[in-house]
Amino acid sequence: MTHSAERQYPVAGTTPPPVPAAWGKPRSKQVTWYDPATVAAAADGLSGLEFITALAEGRIAPPPIASLLNMWPVEVARGLVVFECVPDESVYNPIGVVHGGLLCTLADSVAGCAVHTTLDPGTGYTSIDITVNYTRPVTLDSGMLTATGRVTKPGRRVALATAEITDAAGRLVATASSNCLMIQPPG
Repeated sequence: MTHSAERQYPVAGTTPPPVPAAWGKPRSKQVTWYDPATVAAAADGLSGLEFITALAEGRIAPPPIASLLNMWPVEVARGLVVFECVPDESVYNPIGVVHGGLLCTLADSVAGCAVHTTLDPGTGYTSIDITVNYTRPVTLDSGMLTATGRVTKPGRRVALATAEITDAAGRLVATASSNCLMIQPPG
């Protein structure tokens, strides 16, 4: 067994070692995103509901993570956000299913955005924890995932939100709960 400390990685500017033919042809994915500072600056003066609605309506560029993971908001209301996501094989893990990290990121996104919809202009938040329960494996055959985030307890310091993710057949694939810390504007 080769340990990571023993593995030889190519030095910049050198030719990498040959790839075994059994690996097949390499695949690639091109990701395009917009300056995240510009996306964040678009929130200035907007309530959380106005900001997340503008994202869903395409009036504000999506954050880079949304472009990377192919997820987007489709429904927004105070305390509620619904995203859709179409996983591709670039997010597969070594056992041939979609990595749980994609589902965790999707759950964190809808839970956080649901909390965001309850905030006044200038108030921010950050996730302080998330617990995810995976109920079935996700593959390309699972089709489009729908993730619903709901605020279950708003708060001035900490808000609690939940997430449910279903596959194209409506089967539950994951649930999550998350606490978000409120970040008040200075002053």
